[in-house]
Amino acid sequence: MKTDYWDVTDEQVIEKTGKKLAEWVVIMDDFNTAAKKSNDTVTMLQQVYQVPRYWARTLTTYYLKQKQ
Repeated sequence: MKTDYWDVTDEQVIEKTGKKLAEWVVIMDDFNTAAKKSNDTVTMLQQVYQVPRYWARTLTTYYLKQKQ
């Protein structure tokens, strides 16, 4: 069974972004991600934190799925 791309571990996220999932959740909470278009968050993560696009999208989707 294929796992969803946002089903990631802290180890993977730290390796690719330098921060834990919990740290990204706080950043996205502060950015008010739940009330914005997901592309706005992806862009912010790329521009402000230099997160690669794939990981910016993954983190944003992970965050939004957790908030459902």
